[in-house]
Amino acid sequence: MDYRDIPIEKLDSNIPQGRGMIKWAPFATMPEQFETVERLVGDQTKISRPELSDDRLEEMDRILKKARQDKRRIKVEYYYDGRRFHIALDIITADRWSMMLIGQKADSPADDMVFISFMDILDIVML
Repeated sequence: MDYRDIPIEKLDSNIPQGRGMIKWAPFATMPEQFETVERLVGDQTKISRPELSDDRLEEMDRILKKARQDKRRIKVEYYYDGRRFHIALDIITADRWSMMLIGQKADSPADDMVFISFMDILDIVML
C-alpha cells in the first residue's frame, strides 16, 4: 500500500527528524580543497625562466631594430609567472634605460599599451 493513499490522520506523526545539515558539514571545506589542489597542479606545470644565448639575444636585437625602422608589427614570445605567452605588438619604443619593450596590442585601442621587460622576452618574430 502506498503511503499517499493513507489519510493524514492515520499516519504516524512520530517520524525521526534526522541530522539535517549536520551530516553535510564535513563537505563545506571542499571548495577550498579543490582550489588548493588546482593551485598545486598548476604549480607543477610551471617552467623555469629559459636562458638565452648571446647569439640569440643579438639576433632578437637585430630583428627588433629592423621592425622599428620599418614600422612593422612583431610577435613577441615572453615568460611570465612560469609560463610562455605570445602577443602581437606594434612597437612604440624599446626603452634601454628601463629595459622595457613598450608596444600597443595589434588591432586594439590606442590606450591599450603593453610593457614587457627585456629579461622576459624569449623570442621576437617580424610579422
